[in-house]
Amino acid sequence: MNDQTEKKNWPQVDIKEAAASLDVDLEKGLSEEEIERRKEEYGPNEIAGKKKRSALMRFLDNFKEPLIYILLVAALVSFLIGERVDAAVIFGVALINAIVSFIQESKAENAIYALSKSMVTRAKVIRNGKTIEVASRDIVPGDLVVISSGDKVSSDMRLVETRDLQINEASLTGESVPVSKNTDATPEDTVLGDQTGMAFAGTLVTRGRGKGVVVATGQSTETGRISQMMEDSQSLQTPLTRKIRDFSRKILYIITGMAGLMFFLTIVKGINWTQGFHSAVALAVSAIPEGLPAAITVTLAIGVNRMAKRNAIIRKLPAVEALGSTTVICSDKTGTLTQNRMTVRRFYAGQKMYEFTGGFEEQGDILIGDRKLGEGEDPDLQDCLIAGVLCNDSHLQEKDGKLETSGDPTEGALLIAALKAGEEKEELEKEYPRIDVIPFESEKQYMATLNQAEGRKIVYMKGSLEAVLESCDKALEEQEIIGKASQMADKGFRVLAFARKETDERKERINDNDIKDMVFMGLAGMIDPPREEAVEAIKVAQSAGIKIKMITGDHAQTAGAIAKQMNITGENGVKVYKGKDLSGMSDEDLSGVIENSVFARVAPEHKLRLVKALQSKNEIVAVTGDGVNDAPALQQADIGVAMGIMGTEVAKEAADMILTDDNFASIEAAVEEGRTVYDNILKIIGFILPVNGGEALTVFAGMLFAAVIPILPVQILWVNLVSSVALMLTLAFDPAEKDIMSRKPRPSGESILSKRLLARVITLSVFNLLATFGMFEFIWQTTDDLGLARAAAVNTLVAAEAFYLLSVSRFIPSICERLRGEEVAIAYVPAIGISVVIFLQYFFTQWQPMNALFHTSPLNFMQALGCFAAGVMVLIPALILRRYAPIK
Repeated sequence: MNDQTEKKNWPQVDIKEAAASLDVDLEKGLSEEEIERRKEEYGPNEIAGKKKRSALMRFLDNFKEPLIYILLVAALVSFLIGERVDAAVIFGVALINAIVSFIQESKAENAIYALSKSMVTRAKVIRNGKTIEVASRDIVPGDLVVISSGDKVSSDMRLVETRDLQINEASLTGESVPVSKNTDATPEDTVLGDQTGMAFAGTLVTRGRGKGVVVATGQSTETGRISQMMEDSQSLQTPLTRKIRDFSRKILYIITGMAGLMFFLTIVKGINWTQGFHSAVALAVSAIPEGLPAAITVTLAIGVNRMAKRNAIIRKLPAVEALGSTTVICSDKTGTLTQNRMTVRRFYAGQKMYEFTGGFEEQGDILIGDRKLGEGEDPDLQDCLIAGVLCNDSHLQEKDGKLETSGDPTEGALLIAALKAGEEKEELEKEYPRIDVIPFESEKQYMATLNQAEGRKIVYMKGSLEAVLESCDKALEEQEIIGKASQMADKGFRVLAFARKETDERKERINDNDIKDMVFMGLAGMIDPPREEAVEAIKVAQSAGIKIKMITGDHAQTAGAIAKQMNITGENGVKVYKGKDLSGMSDEDLSGVIENSVFARVAPEHKLRLVKALQSKNEIVAVTGDGVNDAPALQQADIGVAMGIMGTEVAKEAADMILTDDNFASIEAAVEEGRTVYDNILKIIGFILPVNGGEALTVFAGMLFAAVIPILPVQILWVNLVSSVALMLTLAFDPAEKDIMSRKPRPSGESILSKRLLARVITLSVFNLLATFGMFEFIWQTTDDLGLARAAAVNTLVAAEAFYLLSVSRFIPSICERLRGEEVAIAYVPAIGISVVIFLQYFFTQWQPMNALFHTSPLNFMQALGCFAAGVMVLIPALILRRYAPIK
């Protein structure tokens, strides 16, 4: 396919030059012969999908983790020493873990395909002087395309003819209102959202009509460029996967070293090398936390369910924890922080300023100062609102119990404002029927209507302040009006002006000459307002040490105003950087301004660079968004968060998490759940390692001091895969610690196996050794029954880990809090886990078939009581550690 990217910079090219460059007649279009030739040269107008890896290869990828390597080595070693059942069980654990991960991630990496779907449309083209309809994939560069209200633009076009043309580019640029289009060329440094002479593939025509010559198709369109950026961006590992991989490597090295040392020492002591090999295998099996991968997967899955209840759908398991590690949230503005509904907030009429409360709904008050205005109380305001309704082509309709605009969002905002004053469009149109209209055109910047009103006719006008003032009587207080408009604009409001005049009763038509000597009526200030719940969520996130940054394609003035309202500020207040500022910066310069909080008029490549710049500073970056323009940054981020209602399919497929309520506040809830998940994973690791450490040290001590293995490999597997798993899985259900959202984010380089956790593991491993080996020696010396001594060792170890669980979980603290009168739920799940383990241990110890399978003998009551007492010994240091060195 020919690379179209080498063509001219089309927004800067005038119409005649564009037509000449593409060799097209602007009246007749291309000939059929030329169409076929260009199809061969440029290929179809569709985005090339990224070749997907086979399901088998994606499944096998789940085995490429150090912890899984440990499991597979354990299974292989067990198989080699003749323990076929043990090998099957361990391999089964690895297999189940891989299957769960594969299912959770099977829908990932589909963003490119969603982009392809977003361009499947039909288009009207002029070929051989005739207007025909063709599939969008058959469009070629040089085609002459006709667009009108309701059409999805099928390719990037240089506009050659427009009439009242407005295009909604929110999905591509993030701008909250449709953009008025014309045929003018734009300067070289003009950002995408200001290229008024262009129409872009995938955007939606909301008003008017136009004609354009196709300058780019398929992969060469702006949407195609986003597709390419997504292919080039990396799917980064989450903090959890990075830390688990690092942790697993450390454990692998420790286990290998200990097993090697064990074998070496047995040979030095003169023990048969075969027995030494078996001892090394027993030590390795004892030290391997076989149940840990499954426990982490279950913990993440429980986090997924908890988040789903709080309106956050997780598409990739590790993303659960990633939000808990987040240090920066980069949020789009339109539809994410704001409501994506233009709403009137101010009206200036009769030299008075009015404030409108409420959102895009009929409910709301009109205030003048602190006083609530009664319905119809102020005729100046009422006349102005009536002008905004009559000089208006949009309508309101109810959908799912909510009012929606059919037409231009700014006109919808005027209709809602009038409703708050008791004025309905249907009634006003009956009272003031429209006779004629001058449609809005971007070149003129106004719209006017001629309406009948009780024996008189009135011309109403609405438009930009400049256009309306130019048409009004020059005797008005122009400077005061301009001052009020500037005040509104400084707060990020989009300002519309209104005027009227009575005209000849016989007039049936109006034209531009009738728009003179108008009487100025007032100004309306409207904005896409912040979500109230998002303002509160930002406060909570900031108190948790998370930095919030707004990255939007909208105008700088609007972005700055919203940032001030939502307290999204940098160290020196709100400073807004524009996309064109970023374009001229090197990566080094960019890293110098990244601490700023607001970036406006940015293109997709700017968002991508900002995310990468933050990541280069070791920030854990979450990116929120809903448009096609957000997709590359969503994919590059440590965690991408898409909006479920307003979000495009492209954004959803690129994201790790989807918010079902499009509510920024749900992110705060997800951060809390993510932190809880990470806490619980740390608790699981802090719980299981001392158990494995105690087992390994017991095997080590047995061979060095008694020349016998106190706990056989098959018994170790019982503890590791049954008792330990049953107990540690209860930690996955532990509720959040009380200080979870008052902590600062964890340092990105912090290892799971921190010095504090390592000290805890070593301390409790020694106590487990003393309890387990001590009980083994006592029973063996007093009964001379090795099977009984091993049964006592296993039961002592299980008793010790049950008591240790009570010190790690929130079971005891939640009971104490309830007794103090606090309204907290008791974390009862550990009690259930301990009850299950007691039941299992009874059958393990006392049932004859289990004795035969695990080479043990039944304990009597006093021996069992001794195991219980020895296990309690571990609780004392565990409670001291909880007080002075908690796991978090």
